[in-house]
Amino acid sequence: MKFSGIFFLFLVAPAITRSQPSSSSWPGWPSLRKGSSLEIDKLETEFLVSPKGTFSAGFHKVGINAFCFSIWFTKSLEKTVVWMANRDKPVNGKQSRITLHKNGNLILSDASGSIVWSTDTFSDSSAVEAQLLETGNLVLIDQVEKKKIIWGSFNFPTDTLLPLQPLVINTTLVSKRSKGTYLTGVYNMKFDDNNVLNLVYNGPKLSSIYWPRVPGGNVFVTGRTPYNSSRIAILDEYGKFLSSDLLAFKAYDYGIGPKRRLTLDYDGILRLYSLDESTGLWEISWLPFNLDSCLVDGLCGEYGICSYKNPKPTCYCPNGFIRIDVSDWSKGCRPPLKLSDDKAKVDFIELLNTDYYGYDLETYKLGVSFKDCRNSCLTDVKCKGFGYSLDGQGQCFPKSFLVNGFHTPDSHSVIHMKVPKEIIPSSRMELTSEKADGLSCSSTEVIFNNDARGEKSNKNGYLKYLMAFVAAFAVIEVICFALWWWFIYRKRVNEELVNMGYIALALGFKRFTYSELKRATKNFKEEIGKGGFGSVYKGILDDGRVVAVKRLEGILQGDAEFWAEVSVIGNINHRNLVKLWGFCAQKDHKLLVYDYVENGSLDQVLYSSKKLGFDQRYNIAVGTAKGLSYLHEECLEWVLHCDVKPQNILLDDSLEAKVSDFGMSKLFKEAYDVGFSRVRGTRGYLAPEWMMNLKIDSKADVYSYGIVVLELISGKCVSSFLSNSATHNNHNDQFNHLVQWVTEKMNQEGLKEVIDPRLSDDEFDQKKVEILVKVALLCVQEDRSLRPAMSKVVELLLQIDRHI
Repeated sequence: MKFSGIFFLFLVAPAITRSQPSSSSWPGWPSLRKGSSLEIDKLETEFLVSPKGTFSAGFHKVGINAFCFSIWFTKSLEKTVVWMANRDKPVNGKQSRITLHKNGNLILSDASGSIVWSTDTFSDSSAVEAQLLETGNLVLIDQVEKKKIIWGSFNFPTDTLLPLQPLVINTTLVSKRSKGTYLTGVYNMKFDDNNVLNLVYNGPKLSSIYWPRVPGGNVFVTGRTPYNSSRIAILDEYGKFLSSDLLAFKAYDYGIGPKRRLTLDYDGILRLYSLDESTGLWEISWLPFNLDSCLVDGLCGEYGICSYKNPKPTCYCPNGFIRIDVSDWSKGCRPPLKLSDDKAKVDFIELLNTDYYGYDLETYKLGVSFKDCRNSCLTDVKCKGFGYSLDGQGQCFPKSFLVNGFHTPDSHSVIHMKVPKEIIPSSRMELTSEKADGLSCSSTEVIFNNDARGEKSNKNGYLKYLMAFVAAFAVIEVICFALWWWFIYRKRVNEELVNMGYIALALGFKRFTYSELKRATKNFKEEIGKGGFGSVYKGILDDGRVVAVKRLEGILQGDAEFWAEVSVIGNINHRNLVKLWGFCAQKDHKLLVYDYVENGSLDQVLYSSKKLGFDQRYNIAVGTAKGLSYLHEECLEWVLHCDVKPQNILLDDSLEAKVSDFGMSKLFKEAYDVGFSRVRGTRGYLAPEWMMNLKIDSKADVYSYGIVVLELISGKCVSSFLSNSATHNNHNDQFNHLVQWVTEKMNQEGLKEVIDPRLSDDEFDQKKVEILVKVALLCVQEDRSLRPAMSKVVELLLQIDRHI
């Protein structure tokens, strides 16, 4: 890849020869000449300003009587600093100054006269000036020698890259330490020795690359290349970023107009911002794909765990551990007692659905028992804990450090953390949570293993819990007997209703008899849908309410297990999910009663003569993503859909999407099995992992969602791309044809050829189409680790919606 010299035109600036102070329409000085100073005591009037007033440079307050010489956007609501000379060494609020000495050196001095920062430059020319260019580059320029630039702030960035500011081999973006501070943080953006632009966690003890996360060390799977040693990246004035390693992206509001900045924020996320000058507020116009906050290394420090119980990422410590610094999560947690090297004094706590990424010891093994894995960590003083795979392969992951911790409901990982035996509680407990630095609170479950041999206090504790259990059991038995007596003798209902009736009361929805639903559907007369889980019929209840009754087929569960699973589905409530009103479990009859959705399923509208505008399609994509995100990340219990397709996306009277058939994977347990023959999904929408005997997680739903979005955009049904002779073992027929068609059309003929021809050019926004296609293609990547979570999909779609 070649980069033209045009990228460096910003080095040339017009001469500014006005006297000081400026008499122009912009307050401030146009330049600082030799022998002149900007004094902190006059910071309101003595500062530099760019020719059109976009940027200002002067003293910026960072604390009580603490100031840094900075560059900021003039028109932002609050001074948005893009560069600092002395971010780690603030100067005094009295008598400090920045001076351009006669030897050509720009020096920042404190009240005592000591040098805090300087450009370390020298020039005997009398025409050297310090100027702030309209690009935001503070330069020392020789007005006589062809306006030669002696020094420029663009070569020494802090946490922000401005348009036309190159990032090269010897420059690095460094984040702030925490929210509200400007001190140097732990996250870097720079080129590595392999010519690849990376985001790097550079902590006090450890260092690691967290973006791009390269599977197996193969950088090509991320679309990058190491085969270019020029090592240059730049953001142009249109909002396009291009790097020599082929990293490229555009702002969602691409084009000339908004002022922009690319900032590596304190949380380790790289964000492109655009300024709304009417309000002075910044809006995010790009985020890295495949980089969730909890995937940022070191975010919660050593032992800390990141979670998504709330929309924002949450840091918390394992139960019994102490947060080291209440103002800085990156410093992590510590156990209340020092961990002993004596294995007799340590034990393990078990963290469910939790993993700590990286830092596996060389003693990693495959095909070992859990007992051997545990013992190897117990006897190794370097081992802080271990993970053990639950996939039957017997993989043992001993950890030398427990950092990069994250908890997700869809994770099958279990971490066994080594702790002092004295802090092991004697019962099942939950992790506590804290709130700090804008991180919201959450909790997760942990099981503690307890060894109380020979300890009297533990025996006493055991007796107390045993007595409490007996008392609780007696109370429950009395309540159950009272309920049994009430339903049998007072209500005179059959035995089955007695056993299950009070469960229905707890669930908050109705239990129907089979005869009621048979009457409501007129003996299941009007079929309105059919799928892999059974047929759906329209019904009218005795109170006049119209419902959809799903008659389940192939349920092998007993009534008790069925009721238990339905209780989970019944507690799920979201505006983009179809509401479950009731159910029937009577002998072999298993039925679910849903709210009736007037406009039917998406396929009935999308593939018919009915008009479905682009904005309506876009809103359907957003609503579907919200529903799936709720199932994956916000439910009290994690729920996979396993059959996302247009037939299971219903549209209400305002064409808002409502996902149906969720929770079926809980009723049909074999949907979680790895064998393809037992999958109940639909051809064309199934993710590749179904074919590869891999464990199924939420990323399978993400893949199916991506296919649905491609259908929404193109108006084409995925089934039309499947060969009639295709078998379940034909991977290409099964997964790639629609995706390949879209990709080829875009590459050969442009995006316009992908869009449903029934949509006219004037009824959709080009930017919305672009982001919708990009999100869809991101979701259908064969490597599931590269697919975004549904919450990230929602975030991307809502951001572009706000910017347009």
